[in-house]
Amino acid sequence: MAVDANSTTLAPRRERTGWYFYDWANSAFSTTVITVFLGPFLTSITEQAAGCAIDADTCDGTVRPLGIPVAAGSYYAYLVSLSVLLTVFVLPVMGAIADRAPRKKPLLAGAAFTGAAATVAMAFVTGDRYLLGGLLFIVANISFGAAIVVYNSFLPQLAGPDDRDRISSRGWAIGYLGGGVLLLLNLVAVMSLSRDGDAQRTLDLARWSIVSAGVWWAAFTIVPLMWLREHPGAAAKPRLGGNVLTDGFKQLGHTIKGMRAYPLTLAFLGAYLIYNDGIQTVIALASQFGTEELKLEQSALILTILIVQFLAFGGALALGALATRIGARKTILIALALWLCVVSAAYFLPEGEPIPFMLLGAGIGIVMGGSQALSRSLFSQLIPAGKEGEYYGFYEISDKGTSWLGPLFFGLIFQLTNSYRAGIVSLVVFFLVGGVLLAFVPIRRAIVAVGNTPPKLI
Repeated sequence: MAVDANSTTLAPRRERTGWYFYDWANSAFSTTVITVFLGPFLTSITEQAAGCAIDADTCDGTVRPLGIPVAAGSYYAYLVSLSVLLTVFVLPVMGAIADRAPRKKPLLAGAAFTGAAATVAMAFVTGDRYLLGGLLFIVANISFGAAIVVYNSFLPQLAGPDDRDRISSRGWAIGYLGGGVLLLLNLVAVMSLSRDGDAQRTLDLARWSIVSAGVWWAAFTIVPLMWLREHPGAAAKPRLGGNVLTDGFKQLGHTIKGMRAYPLTLAFLGAYLIYNDGIQTVIALASQFGTEELKLEQSALILTILIVQFLAFGGALALGALATRIGARKTILIALALWLCVVSAAYFLPEGEPIPFMLLGAGIGIVMGGSQALSRSLFSQLIPAGKEGEYYGFYEISDKGTSWLGPLFFGLIFQLTNSYRAGIVSLVVFFLVGGVLLAFVPIRRAIVAVGNTPPKLI
C-alpha cells in the first residue's frame, strides 16, 4: 500500500532496504569518480593534450575545445558547470515524466545504466583524448542526476512526515558506506600496483578505478529494481495527451507556473541551491585542490576521502538523530556553521603535509552526510502530494556533484589568480548566504501551505 504525504505508515523493510541500496550503488560514482579520481585524471589528460607532457618549457597550459582557450587546470571545473547547465533542461522534465509514468523503475534503470555505461567507457580515455573524457563525464553526470530524481521521488512513499529524516539519513549513511568500501578497494590497488616515478601507471590505475565505479553502479542498481514497489496510485496523474515524453515537457511548463503558488517552498529551494552549491563544489574539486595546490600524493587523497566516507556514515546517522530532538532545519543550520569553519580552514593548509588535510576531511565527513540527507527529507515535506518527481527535478539541479555556480566561480578565480586557495576560500559566501536565507524561511507555514501535515519538530 502506498504511503501518502500525510501518512504515518512505514513501507515494508524490504522495500526500504531496496531504496537504501540505490544510495549504496550510486555513491561509487560520486566518491570514486567525482570526489577522487576524475578531477586529477582528466586534468592530466588535458595537460597532455596541451603539450605540457612533451615540452613543459614552451607549453602555455591551454587547450582549445571548439576554438575556446581554456586553462588545463580549469577544464574539469568548467565541465562540471556545463553538465549542470544541461541538467537544467533534463532533470525537471525527468521528474515530470516520473510523476506521470505508470512505472518509475524503468526510468530509474534507464538513467542509472546509461550513466554506468558512460563511466565504464572511460576506459577509452587515453593519450590526449580530453574531449572524449569530457563528453563521457557530461553524459554520466546528467544520467546520475536523472536517476537521483526518480530515486528521491520514492521517499514520500516510504515513510510519513515524522520518519522521513531518519529514513533519508539512513540512506545517505549506507551510501557513504558503499562508496567507502569501493574506494578502499581502489586504495589497496593503487598502493599495491603504483610505482614511484611512473606517472603513466598512476594514470592507468586512476582510469581503471573510474571504470570499477561504473561496474559497481550497474551491478548494485539491480537490487532496488528488484525490491522497490511501484505505487502508481501515489504518484501517477492524468496524462495531458500524447506520449509520456511530450507530457513531461508540457508538464514542466505547468510545474513552473504552479510553483509560484508556493513561494515558501521556492524560498527553501533557493536557500538550498545556494548552500548545496558550496557543498558540491567542495566535493567535486577537493581532490584537485589536494593534488595541484597542496602537492599531495594520490594515495593520501584517497585515504582522506576514506576518512570522509566512513565518518560521514556515522555523521549522517548522528545528525539524523539530532534532528529528531531539535528538528531538521536547526540541525542543518548547525551543519552549515561547521561548513563555514571547514572551508575557511582549508585556505591555511600547508603544502605537502597530508595530516592537516586528513583532519580537515574528518570535519567534512561529520557534517556532510547529515546536511544533505536532512535537506532532502525536509524538502519532501514542502512538495504538494503527487508532484514529488517534478519538484525533485528542480531540487536535483544542485545536488550530488551537479552544482554549477560554485565550480564556475572556482574556475574563474583560478584562471585569474592561478591559486586554488583563493578559489576554495571564495566558497564561504555560499554557506553564509544559504544559511541566512534558510533561517528566514517559515518551514511549518510552508508545509501547511502545500497541504501536508508538519512533523512534530522542524
